[in-house]
Order: sequence, then structure tokens, then C-alpha cells
Amino acid sequence: MTATSVREGGPTLKGPLDFADSPLRVAERQPLMLGVFLDLQDRKLSNFPTSNSWKFDYNLEIVRKAEAAGFEIAFSRMQWLPKGGYDGEASLDAFIALGAMAAATSKILLISTIHVLYGPLHPLHLAKYGATLDHISKGRWGINIVTGHRAIEHQMFGWNRIEHDKRYEMAGELFDVVNSLWGETENVTYEGKVSPWKLENAWVTPKPQYGRPVLVNATGSPVGIDFAVKYSDLVFITSPAGADIQSALESLPEHIARIKEAAKAVGREIKVLINPIIVSRDTPEEAESYLQQIIDGMGEGVKEKRILARYDSDAHAWRGQNGQRKVGYNLGANVEVIGSPTQVVEQLSGLHKTGIDGVQLGFYDWQADFDHFLEKILPLLKEAGLRVD
Repeated sequence: MTATSVREGGPTLKGPLDFADSPLRVAERQPLMLGVFLDLQDRKLSNFPTSNSWKFDYNLEIVRKAEAAGFEIAFSRMQWLPKGGYDGEASLDAFIALGAMAAATSKILLISTIHVLYGPLHPLHLAKYGATLDHISKGRWGINIVTGHRAIEHQMFGWNRIEHDKRYEMAGELFDVVNSLWGETENVTYEGKVSPWKLENAWVTPKPQYGRPVLVNATGSPVGIDFAVKYSDLVFITSPAGADIQSALESLPEHIARIKEAAKAVGREIKVLINPIIVSRDTPEEAESYLQQIIDGMGEGVKEKRILARYDSDAHAWRGQNGQRKVGYNLGANVEVIGSPTQVVEQLSGLHKTGIDGVQLGFYDWQADFDHFLEKILPLLKEAGLRVD
């Protein structure tokens, strides 16, 4: 499927995977791409102490450390919640924070999560912001496209929640237009068919350096997968069978094959990512002890607050596709990877064999645990052939 502009007679549209020298093309040469899944908001999984902080400087240091170690991607979640909705005191906007990191880094891809339907965000704004960040980052910036699954978030912007499939229809129309603005040689005039905006003689310059910024979305529903294979370069998935690693390894091959076949059917190439949390120490026994300390800190106060924060959602990605889901230890990730460095590498290798192209890593304590990963686990990933220089 070759994308073309919404303007009649408009040009064929290209993306970063169409350019051999784009930062995304360079990144995907790794057998297993590595990324960091930042916490730009307070998250309290347990009362067991951590160094973690939502603050910009703390997270920028993580990204710089990841870049120095050769990681390809930095990513963050984004939520719009009312007072009391976050675990702690604050939450930074991922669009602004990851965009700001473009001026403080040089190689790593920076993916800003944006709820593209809230407001709504006008396509001309989105195209201009994106082109600007593309030039600041030299083609390293991208958008994680979120349509919003919580009713409370839509209501904050004065909307009733839009029905699940309709959200993807609206997002598709939005990116048909935004992608056109990024690739057009003439002005664009368009009136939304399912969206409440229109453009007349709209124009964006400069153009992105590699066709358009990197596009990402997280999905699991049939409609979401159809959207992903049409628009996204990277597809962020969950384990159909839950966070338990063995259940994930059993359920993922069929799920990933279905997504990649859907992309192939429309003539597109996509890469599949997943978000593991790494809980590791030098020995299996030490890793289990560390895990138990985290679990022991999940007291009733923490559990109660997290239950109250589960606002009404119609998300489909988490819904089990292969019977009973095994949720694991509720460590806040799509997959839980626990053990010694050797065990962690075995599990990451297992994920790669299921068809996973990259992992967006999370840690319980970013300062101690990420250093442990870089010192003890990353060299073993290279020995295993999952990373190349």
C-alpha cells in the first residue's frame, strides 16, 4: 500500500523506513533494539524505597546514559488524570519532555506520547510541531499515537468518551492529513469527515528530513492493529496471556505473526516492541530476594490507591486472547523479566525468538537497576548476538 496525499493529484508519501540513512533504519539494524520506558510521572508500585523521580533532569540523565550505552529509543507513557489520580505529586507532559531532550542528545530516538484526539489537537499544529522537532532532533523524534481509553481523560477536555472503533477512524483521518502536510508540495484544503476541524490552503515548512517523523502506537484490538499496520513504523504490544514470562513466550508468536502478516498484506514493514520490567541481581537468589522486598512493600495502602486509580476504561490491548491471563506480580509492565544476568538474557532472547524486534525496558529503581543492567546484562546480550557494534 503506497500512501498518497489527501489532495487530489498529490504526491506519494514516504516514511523514515523508506530512507536507508534515517535514524530509524540505523536503529533497526540491531537484532534486538533497546529502549528505555521513562517514568515522567510519580509511580508507586511499592513502599520499598527507590531513587526514582518524575523530574526532567533525572529522566534526561537516564536517556543520556542509555544513548551512551548504544540504546536506540526513549519512550514515556502519558496520562491526563484529575487530582489524586497520580501515585505521587506530579506528572510531566511527554510531548514536551521528550521533545526538549532532542536538544540535549544526538543519537537516540525520542518518542513523545500524544493523545491526538483530546482538545482536539488541530492537524496543522501537530504537523508544524512535528516538523520543528524533526529538525531539532535531525530525524530522531516521533509520536506515540494515543486515542485515549479512559472516560475521565476525555471529560477533562470537555468530551464524552468516543467509542473505541470511532477513535481509530478519527485518528486515521487525522494522520492522513498530517502525513499529507509533511509530504505535500502544494497547499492542502480538507474538511474533516469524522473530525471537527478543517483546513484551507494549509502549508507546513520545513518538511521532515526523512518523509515524516517516526510513528508508533500501542494496540491489541483488531481495529487498532489495522490502524497500526497502515500508519505506524513501530507497534507496541502487550502479551495476550499477561505479564508472566512463560505465558508471554507461549502466546506472543501467534500474536506477533498476525500483526506482521497484516502489515505485509498492505505492503508495509513494521517493527514490534514490548515493555518488560527487569528485576535482576547477580544471582537468582539475590534477584528473588529483591523481588520479595518489592512485593512486601505492596501494602494495602499502595494497593488501595492503585485500585482507585483504575478509572473506567474500554482498552482492548490487555484482554486475553489465549485463555486465562497470568498477571504476574503487578510490577507495572507488559512482561516481567526476573533473575540473574544470565537468566535475564535467556528471557530476552526468548522474547526475540517470538518475533519481538525491540524492548522498552523499565526498572523498579532506575538508578541502581539500570546501572546493573548496563554493567552485568548488556555485555551478555552482545555475547548472545542480540546486540552488535
